[in-house]
Amino acid sequence: MTSPQQQLRQRFKPSEKLQVIKRRRRRRREMADSTSSCSDSSSANTCSSSSLRDLAHSALQLVHWKEPKKSAVVFGLSLLVLVSVATLSVISVVSYLLLACLCVTITFRVYKSVIQAIQKSDEGHPFRSLLERDISVSSESVRQLADQSLIHLNWFSNQTRRLLLVEDLVDSLKLAAVMWVLTYVGAVFNGVTLLILADIIFFTSPLIYQKKKTQIDKTIELIQSKVEETLQKLQNRLPGAVKRVKAE
Repeated sequence: MTSPQQQLRQRFKPSEKLQVIKRRRRRRREMADSTSSCSDSSSANTCSSSSLRDLAHSALQLVHWKEPKKSAVVFGLSLLVLVSVATLSVISVVSYLLLACLCVTITFRVYKSVIQAIQKSDEGHPFRSLLERDISVSSESVRQLADQSLIHLNWFSNQTRRLLLVEDLVDSLKLAAVMWVLTYVGAVFNGVTLLILADIIFFTSPLIYQKKKTQIDKTIELIQSKVEETLQKLQNRLPGAVKRVKAE
């Protein structure tokens, strides 16, 4: 009777044994590489999604004035840039902003160099931490942003087609009324002025809403009920108007 080890020795030659061992090692490496790539891609997706969530959260924090100093700085700078664009050209505004930034950084760089020369210290570049910080944009975050933009673009194109081709008569009449009002708004204000007003409303409306929340909610409910009642009467009076059927 032969033992199992002897049977294996008879079945495989030394060269064949080496080939079998190499194949097993190759399979193990492929499995390890696939699992590591999957974990890397999942971690990149989670990091990109978390970074977008953090950006949205920080924007909401600024708008709701959770940190008044940061909100005041952002509001003041954005308003200053928009007012500058309204009075000057975009090229002049960008040039002045970059020139002011360079004046500050160069002055601070020279000041720190003089202080280091006097104190005979070797602190290095004053902006070393900022220069060594990684500000590169990952491909996963760009891909995720492109996917989200594509979703919004498809929704916008579908809604535009539905409204312009009068799929629902009431909604198309709403769009016509809004465009008619915007013709008067455009005759009074230009694009930059509207951006300035939007910036002011964007930063001041949360504070006003927090102080007078109950009154604003009652007014909004009253306006919504009046608008819905008027639209319902208009839809009933339209000849041949197709009533919308809401899928439950």
